[in-house]
Amino acid sequence: MLRLISAFTLLLACSHAFIQPAALRPRSSLFVEKVEGNPSYKKVFVAGGTKGVGKCIVESLSKSGVDIVCVARSDEAVSSLNAMDNVVCHKGDAFDYKSIEDNMWGCDAVITTLGGTTEEGRRVDYEGNNNVIEAAGILGVTRVVLVTSIGCGDSKDAAPPAVFEALKDVLADKEKAERVLQRYYTNTNWTIIRPGGLKSEAMTGKAILTEDKLAIGSIHREDVADLVIKALKSSGTKKKILSAVDMSLGSNVGGEREVEEFQL
Repeated sequence: MLRLISAFTLLLACSHAFIQPAALRPRSSLFVEKVEGNPSYKKVFVAGGTKGVGKCIVESLSKSGVDIVCVARSDEAVSSLNAMDNVVCHKGDAFDYKSIEDNMWGCDAVITTLGGTTEEGRRVDYEGNNNVIEAAGILGVTRVVLVTSIGCGDSKDAAPPAVFEALKDVLADKEKAERVLQRYYTNTNWTIIRPGGLKSEAMTGKAILTEDKLAIGSIHREDVADLVIKALKSSGTKKKILSAVDMSLGSNVGGEREVEEFQL
């Protein structure tokens, strides 16, 4: 079968590493992963690990002793990530399917936070994430966590209209990546996490995941990373789409409306 997959500063969920395009290729059959209890993953491929939420994830996993594999386009980023314990970063590009597949080999889980635009104006939100998702399917890596943004899919109504209009092309690309994972990788243990508006401040420890599609608000990148890692390890997040917000932050909107926390 041929490949089926091919800011609101505060709402845009990921602007991380971008990493030239793959030709259409057959997709391998996938196997079903049994999830019993809370699984432990020993080697995790992190796409988008050079900055933002992705880098926070790499730093946290590194400290916990998990082996991490990344790719980065610049020598500087490669050197910086390789300086961390338990991290192996290769020179590569998320737009180059083969560099993703080759370096993902041997991993048992994947996290992708890819998002943003290159200097040439090329957006990685769909194309890069699509390469990551396809490589995971071909290699039989059945645990995938995709980080996108509130405003995608059935959370569209959570975003203020003006904000959604300003970011609609970016959100559309992120949503395309979500649909690839949901529709074509039905045997994969996937989780989609949609953060609200991202801030680069210290973790509050009060952020939550929720299935509430109208939840909206700010969240610190370190808190997103913490929730992503917890979701990765939780058997309860299989095939779940969750929003990530921190209702303790003053910039949250929604009035007196309560948001129910998803229990990991």
